Amino acid sequence: MVAGGFPLLEVGDPADLEVRIEVLSRDGVAIQPGARVMLEQWGGSEPLAARVRLVEPSAFTKISALGVEEQRVYVIADFTDPVGKRPTLGDSYRVEARIVIWESPSALQAPAGALFRRGGEWRTFVAEGGRAVLRTVQPGRSNGVQTEITSGLREGEQVIVYPGDKVGPGARVRALAVNGD
Repeated sequence: MVAGGFPLLEVGDPADLEVRIEVLSRDGVAIQPGARVMLEQWGGSEPLAARVRLVEPSAFTKISALGVEEQRVYVIADFTDPVGKRPTLGDSYRVEARIVIWESPSALQAPAGALFRRGGEWRTFVAEGGRAVLRTVQPGRSNGVQTEITSGLREGEQVIVYPGDKVGPGARVRALAVNGD
C-alpha cells in the first residue's frame, strides 16, 4: 500500500546532468557564462571538463562550518566531456570545481608570499649576486598563491619568499632547493 501522491520512481538521463557549484557571492560576480570549469575529486582519475552556463541572479545565506554567515550563489555548468568519461557519476554526487575566471599563457608570475607593501607600494626582494635587492613591482591578478607581475621583474629572476625582518637591502642570501611534490 502506498499513499496517494507518494513518488515511486524518478526518471533521469545520466547524459543530461548539470553541475551546481556553490560559491561565495563575492567570487560569483567575477564568473562569466562560458568560463572553463575543471571538476576534480569526483571519483575518476582525470578531471572532467565543463563550461559555466549560468550564475544564478539570487544569492542565499548559509552558515559555514566555522559558524560564519556567508552569502552564496549557485553557478550552473554543463559537462563538455562525453558521458563515457564519467560513466558512474550520478545525480547529486559531490565534486570539487575550479572555475577559470582569467588566464594568460604568457603572464609573469611570482609567489604571493614574495610580495609586501612598503611606503604605499608593492615590493619584493630579488636575489642578485648573493645579495637581497629591493624592487618595486606592479602586481596584476592573484589567486592568493601566485600573483601576476606586470612590471618590476624579469623572467628567471629569483625572488625571496616570506622575507623575515632580518632580510634587508644588501643582506647576504643564498638559494635553497625545496622539493615540492
